[in-house]
Amino acid sequence: MSVKTEVFGTLKDGRRASLYTIENERGMQAVLTDFGAILVRLFVPDRKGKLTDVVLGYDELEKYEDNFDMLGATVGRNVNRIEKGRFRIDGVEYQLAINENDNNIHSSMDKGFHKVLWNAEIVSDDSVSFFYHSPDMENGFPGNLDVSLTYTLTGAGALILSYYGISDKKTLVNLTNHSYFNLSGYASGDILDTIVQINAEKFTPVRKGTIPTGEIWPVENTPMDFRIPKPVGRDLEEEDEQLKLVYGYDHNFVLNGAGRGLRKAATAESPKTGIRMIVYTDLPGLQFYGGNTTRDIIGKGGVLITKNSGFCMESHYYPNSINIPSFPQPVLEKGAEYKTTTIYQFL
Repeated sequence: MSVKTEVFGTLKDGRRASLYTIENERGMQAVLTDFGAILVRLFVPDRKGKLTDVVLGYDELEKYEDNFDMLGATVGRNVNRIEKGRFRIDGVEYQLAINENDNNIHSSMDKGFHKVLWNAEIVSDDSVSFFYHSPDMENGFPGNLDVSLTYTLTGAGALILSYYGISDKKTLVNLTNHSYFNLSGYASGDILDTIVQINAEKFTPVRKGTIPTGEIWPVENTPMDFRIPKPVGRDLEEEDEQLKLVYGYDHNFVLNGAGRGLRKAATAESPKTGIRMIVYTDLPGLQFYGGNTTRDIIGKGGVLITKNSGFCMESHYYPNSINIPSFPQPVLEKGAEYKTTTIYQFL
């Protein structure tokens, strides 16, 4: 195991960003940058032992300064959507930016956690930690929040994301990683043949604007049923209102075993490369996004990234949960510790 550091480039404000490469004994590599605590590359051996980069991204730092589609991003303080960008904590109303369909998505597209330069520390030969101080009312959120994210690459092929936070005020914290995976390789085309299984009996349906209705529906007899593995594209053409509302999959799944700690949430496998990924999390929900509305952009190696080029599996509290009391709440008490772990295990 080893960690290598190199210069990634210079930001528009003149500060320098770095790349950190963790490599295990199998040759698997996780390449990270302190700009946005972003996962830039993830090389995984396929069934023949060939290393394949399975995440979408860019070669150039300046493209991450735009990164509208949030490739590889660490999202904070809140991932996903908040209706009308508004929420209350202890009777005090907070207003966030309106940046998608009269709602807030991902806190701030311009000044969220994926657009700041984090402090980095190599903590061991298999781990890199990133630290950020988010001041009170940054992007509309109360409390001075000190947050960290540690990436660990194990010898067994697991990429572990360990999140930590503490605030001097009661606040909202709901972090995730927004990597787009293509287990056939980032340059291989669409992910519609990827075989996906999600350990969820239920999901949270959405209405216009991709805001949850507040209901929880069974996945049975719907295209949302991933209890038995199936290709991502199998049911996309079905006459289903939920698919039509978001042009495919962009839904939160209510994971089985909520409150039981770290457990298996989902699997994905490429029939082309044989690369298999298992997702573990201790969080209650998983947003499965099929890249339905990804813009046409040029990514690594000059490859065109377009609709369905990658999929996201974002562990989190449910979208708009802060405004739906019946949903698990992403509220962090003053002085309490925010701790959560997500693991991407590759086989």
